[in-house]
Amino acid sequence: MRRFIGGLALLLLAILPAHAADYRIDPARSHADFGVRLFWLSQISGRFEQIDGDVTLSSQRDTAVVDARITVDSIQMGSDRIRRWVLAPEFFDVERYPTIHFVSQPITLDTLEKGGDLDGTLTLRGIARPAHFELLPSPCPPHEPQQCVIAVRGAIQRSDFGMTAHHTVLSDKVELGMSISLDYVRR
Repeated sequence: MRRFIGGLALLLLAILPAHAADYRIDPARSHADFGVRLFWLSQISGRFEQIDGDVTLSSQRDTAVVDARITVDSIQMGSDRIRRWVLAPEFFDVERYPTIHFVSQPITLDTLEKGGDLDGTLTLRGIARPAHFELLPSPCPPHEPQQCVIAVRGAIQRSDFGMTAHHTVLSDKVELGMSISLDYVRR
């Protein structure tokens, strides 16, 4: 019996790929920007400096899933006072919800290269909602992932995620943009 199990293990190792290839989001070279209108005259903007996650290829290597996490406390803004305000419970509530999470539906590699729709689920403040973004063309050299930058843009309604404070002075629509740099990882 022991020889049978050992032989079965060797057979499985022979037919499975030696390693799975993924792309890891490089947090040092990736960021997310946002902007929201204040009094419909000016804009409050900020940048999240820490994004991590993966772009995982399907077993057929024809589709990919983007799984990105943004560290809310990594936000940089022009004013420390406004930064504290947006991290407070009425907006991001960083103490209870330290990350923003996005998981895409599978997208074709052709879409990744040429651009197109990027749909998935965005979780913000513990609330998960369908989200739609535009994936900008990102020609990625297959053997040089460090040269690959995935650019994404779109908009969400902050009220969909429980951010309803100050609706008379702040627009409900929040413009988003992400610049994601990749690294190749062997597991």
